Amino acid sequence: MTLTRNSRRGHRGTTILLIRHAGTVAVGGDGQVSMGGVAIKGTARKIRRLYQDKIVCGFAGATADALTILERFEDHLNQYSGNFTRAAVELTKKWRTDRGLRHLEAVLLAADREKSLLISGVGDVMEPDDNVLATGSGGFYALAAARALVREAPQLTAVEICRKSLAIAAEICVYTNGNIVMETLESAPPARADAPEAPPAPEGPPDEGR
Repeated sequence: MTLTRNSRRGHRGTTILLIRHAGTVAVGGDGQVSMGGVAIKGTARKIRRLYQDKIVCGFAGATADALTILERFEDHLNQYSGNFTRAAVELTKKWRTDRGLRHLEAVLLAADREKSLLISGVGDVMEPDDNVLATGSGGFYALAAARALVREAPQLTAVEICRKSLAIAAEICVYTNGNIVMETLESAPPARADAPEAPPAPEGPPDEGR
């Protein structure tokens, strides 16, 4: 799943990729910031850890706007005691309706141990079907590369797939460079629908005090 949103201010650049694979969540991004057709910075860091390092978030869009949104996201995470989904939903409500936030332009990819979400100012809080999310100027290229690697080379780790996919995007997208920053989390194992139920407690006479 990918979403690209270009800033009206003329800032473009960045590819952010999130992969949940083989017990690991990897969130990576490149370091390029462009204005028009000019790369004005090559080492920007667009990956952050939030809420006691339990959530990893990457952002695309105007940097100042994205950092403001990240601050609000962390406020909601603290308010709801780390409830990831509820904090994301409340953030998008504020983002769409608050006069001070609704003109901020960014897209967030965020993950905790259990869920991966794409969050945007147009009201999106979306969880991918295939555990891969991408956004930014090279998002489509990174998404295609990551899906192919997950399917055709599943023995690779999440970090390896993320890094290779971002490198491919950097070869194609002029607004993406090879300065890749990545953060990881341990992914919770998926719930088993066929897990056996716990056996009932044995019946017997009540345990009398001795």
